[in-house]
Amino acid sequence: MANCSNCSAPLPSGSIRCEYCGSRNDIDLKGINYYTTNEPESERICPRCNVRLKTIDLKVEGKFLVERCDECLGLFFDPGELEALLQATVTNVFAIDRSRLNAINATRRAEDYAITYLKCPICSKMMNRVNFGAKSGVVVDVCKDHGVWLDGGELRHLAEWMKAGGKLLDQERQEERKRQEAEAERELLKQRSITSAGGEFSEYGGFRNYDGNDTDDLFELLKKAVIFFTR
Repeated sequence: MANCSNCSAPLPSGSIRCEYCGSRNDIDLKGINYYTTNEPESERICPRCNVRLKTIDLKVEGKFLVERCDECLGLFFDPGELEALLQATVTNVFAIDRSRLNAINATRRAEDYAITYLKCPICSKMMNRVNFGAKSGVVVDVCKDHGVWLDGGELRHLAEWMKAGGKLLDQERQEERKRQEAEAERELLKQRSITSAGGEFSEYGGFRNYDGNDTDDLFELLKKAVIFFTR
């Protein structure tokens, strides 16, 4: 269990805020990466605190620059940087530990912030809230053009998720989803083949003939069903 850097009291599991003195603690980078401040301030604005972010160098595989807020300890990653950082710092994971994944999310701290949409630190457009991978328990804020925002503590949570095989689970589910989508497409092609041959309408339900729009609608329904049951 981590201790508060200000009063040394034990921190609640997964939390960055000390319940005794109220201090925020950097559990994302402390003990994980040696980093230095690369520039006093960035042009990018913290979506939580509305102050300029600091550019820091994590020194992972050479220079690795990201932005961080000194007040809320949130982190902003350019596109692809978050995945690259997790890949570089969490290695040798060959199995999915489902009980550990469940335990990580069971001890996840209550949200420090009310659910709201945040502005991108670069373009100030509202970011989308997206689940990061299967069973990660982390909802990240994403600007499709500029990158990903993590609140303080969420990077550590994602690192623990990867160590427990979370990425492997996510890949497994994506492969299963692709398999089911391919199966649904094969079923659709089969139905189209029967339609083009002129099928008869059964007394128990079925079709006499579909036009192109109906088959497209059927395909979309099958895809939606696959996506729903593999989330």
